[in-house]
Amino acid sequence: MTDRNRPDILTKAELRALSSQGPVKSFRKQTIIVNEGDETDSLYVILSGRVKVFLADDSGKEIVLGTQGPGEYFGEMVLDGGARSASVMTLDPSRFIIIPRARMREFLRGQPEFSVRLIEKLIRRTRVLTESVKNLALMDVYGRVARLLLELAEEDRGRLVIREKLTQLDVANRVGASREMVSRILKDLAVGGYISVKQKRITIHKAPPRHW
Repeated sequence: MTDRNRPDILTKAELRALSSQGPVKSFRKQTIIVNEGDETDSLYVILSGRVKVFLADDSGKEIVLGTQGPGEYFGEMVLDGGARSASVMTLDPSRFIIIPRARMREFLRGQPEFSVRLIEKLIRRTRVLTESVKNLALMDVYGRVARLLLELAEEDRGRLVIREKLTQLDVANRVGASREMVSRILKDLAVGGYISVKQKRITIHKAPPRHW
């Protein structure tokens, strides 16, 4: 289940400090901000809108690593100057502070507390990626779908609600499965009374069974 007070969300003080480090730019919905393999030259702080972080092969097949919104940032691997490890695309009209690598390195030298939080975020990301690789290798599709739903859910007046709108293709891209398989699983969960879907928003009424 997600925590709305996640430690990787920038504080108001951090946002104020970062706002002077680079220009603010706006992008339309479905704009590719960075491409996997590009030179890493800037860190992006999200002021408004949402983005998805994803990997894609030459045929266009995608695996979505996650989504981010206001107060979050991406491109922190700017520090080593290596190539981008994933692509990022806007899901809504979005605004970012774009901080060049040199300015970011200088900023971190004077902000030890933020530097520690950045390191902690990178550690969490490594743990999540390790767990994702484990799940892709050892867990069946149903298990990956059930785990994703519980991870995205937030408590709202005694219910578990996924606030993010998700299509079957969105879920399939995140768990590395076909849309048809995900459709079957979601339908069975709905028939069993475990979930309900309304306008692409999923509510979890009871924990999905361990096996499908």
